[in-house]
Amino acid sequence: MALKATVYKATINIADMDRHFFHDASLTIAQHPSETEQRMMLRLLAWICHADENLRFTKGLSADDEPEIWLHNDTMELALWIELGLPDEKRLKKACSQSRSVVLYAYSERAAQVWWKGISGKLAGYKNLAIRFLDDGQLALLATLIQRTMILQATIQDGTIWLSDDKNSLEITFSEWKIAQSQG
Repeated sequence: MALKATVYKATINIADMDRHFFHDASLTIAQHPSETEQRMMLRLLAWICHADENLRFTKGLSADDEPEIWLHNDTMELALWIELGLPDEKRLKKACSQSRSVVLYAYSERAAQVWWKGISGKLAGYKNLAIRFLDDGQLALLATLIQRTMILQATIQDGTIWLSDDKNSLEITFSEWKIAQSQG
């Protein structure tokens, strides 16, 4: 018998001062049986960082041909491809060729450092790719917010994310390993 996804609900009030974007979202997040709580919460945080009324979770781990999260613009062009983990160059090349903008959220400190050292030179030519890294300590703190039903407040300013629920408040800052060049 196959294991089923665990379903989480999140109600989030987002105040993104960097983009002048304010939004209330009600999300349903399916945690794949092989996905850790930390990874699922990073996926939620990535959604918050790029919040948009058209931003959608995909089949993620269940589909090799889709990112974790994507955004299609009004003409159905793939405008944003959000990936998590430490994918190979081939997957990132595919993402960069299919989407105007690609953001990779890397995590797992030891493995990520080795991965980055081996792949950073190969990725330099991908102008529409940004890579953000979240260290193990911040990722562990992020996972403390997990509940089957979450009510969260997110404020983003100057690249820092303040995320809180009724009991906890976190300050999260990504290391920017690669910044995408503007699409002019």
